[in-house]
Amino acid sequence: MNELVQIKNLIYTIRGYRVMLDSDLAMLYGVETKRLHESVKRNIDRFPSHYMFQLTKEEWLNLRSQIATFSNDIRKYTPYVFTEQGVAMLSSVLNSKTDVYNDEFTLTVYLLELSISSSLNTPNIFITST
Repeated sequence: MNELVQIKNLIYTIRGYRVMLDSDLAMLYGVETKRLHESVKRNIDRFPSHYMFQLTKEEWLNLRSQIATFSNDIRKYTPYVFTEQGVAMLSSVLNSKTDVYNDEFTLTVYLLELSISSSLNTPNIFITST
C-alpha cells in the first residue's frame, strides 16, 4: 500500500490527462532521464501526442510552484510527461535491468490509480494552460 501512495503522488492531471513526469518514470525504471529521452527519440513514432507531450514553460513553472521538491529541479528544457498509454509504451522501448519488475508494477499501479476516486485522500494537482 505504501508503494501505491508513493506512486499516486507522482501522478498529475495536465491538459485533461493523468500523467507522470519523465524524471519520475526514469527513477522508477532505474535509468537516467537522458537515457529515457534517447529511447523515446529512437522510437518517436510509437509515442503520439496522447501518449506523451512536453510541458510548456508556463505549465512547468506552475507545477514547480505547487510542489516544494521541484523548486531545486533546474532543467535546460521543460519535462515530457507520459499518459498511461505512454507509460505502457515506455516499457517496450527501455532497455533497463529493472524493466521486468518496474514495467508490471508501475503500469499496474498507474492503472489502479486511474480507477481509484480519491479514497487515499491524496490531492491531485490540476494544471491548466491559459
